[in-house]
Parts: sequence; structure tokens; C-alpha cells
Amino acid sequence: MFTKTEYKGNLEEQYDMLSKQLSALLEGEDDIIANLSNASALLNQFLTDINWVGFYLMKNGELVLGPFQGLPACVRIPVGRGVCGTAVQKRETIVVEDVHQFPGHIACDARSNSEIVIPLIKNDEIIGVLDIDSPLKNRFTDDDKLGLEKFVQTLIQYL
Repeated sequence: MFTKTEYKGNLEEQYDMLSKQLSALLEGEDDIIANLSNASALLNQFLTDINWVGFYLMKNGELVLGPFQGLPACVRIPVGRGVCGTAVQKRETIVVEDVHQFPGHIACDARSNSEIVIPLIKNDEIIGVLDIDSPLKNRFTDDDKLGLEKFVQTLIQYL
């Protein structure tokens, strides 16, 4: 039923296609775990040079591990701690070129060298974050940031 898609065009066009695929994949489904699981799988298929992609969800004032692709991960992250907790605290996307230079970085996978975290904000409430790690330093570009923020805006419609 599903096959690996070959993405064409510039990075912006590829991210546009990815968001359209996400919409088609999630249409008619309202289960948050199912939708986040498929979103993480879709990103894992699309992105190159990553070693972890997934979600943390806000529960009782802290981030708790949700659906992901990659090695086992830290289960709980306090708001304000690490890249994920800082993105929640600041309510903005954070791109880290070298995680070893980020104060308070939480090293779940020693192979990770760069990271991007995008808050999931619905009805002005943070419900979680999208977290993506790469073994490469400086992996995530401004185009990635914009494309992934668009992906998250599409995803929010189904959560």
C-alpha cells in the first residue's frame, strides 16, 4: 500500500509535497498516537542524515516521550531543560548547530551532533514538540526550519 516516495524539486517544493502527503495520510483519523506515529515515520523516510525523529507530549507540566523513530530515548524532559524543554519555554523553534555547545543539552543518543525542535501549538497551548537529531553538525538549514514548521502546522490540524 505504501512505497518510498522520490521527492523532486528544490527543498521548499519537497517540503510542500511532504506536507501534502501528511494531510492525505492523516485525513479522517483523529487518534493522536496514530497520527504522530505516521508523522514520525513519514519524516524518517523523507529526511536524510538523521538518527532520531519523534515527538514529546506535554503531560502534567513536563514533556513525556511520544511516538518516534530511532534508538530508545529519554522519557521525561522538564520544561526549560535541554533543547526540547527550552523550545517549550520560549514557544519557538530552536535549531542547534552543535548540541555539545548547548547549555544543559540532554544526550539521549551519543551520536547526535545537531538538533531541531519545533513546538506543537494548538489553540495557543503547547501540546508537545517535534524533535529531530542528526549525527552531522549543522545539519538543519533555514529551509529545513521553514519546511518542518509548515509540516507541524499541517499536523496540528489532525491532533
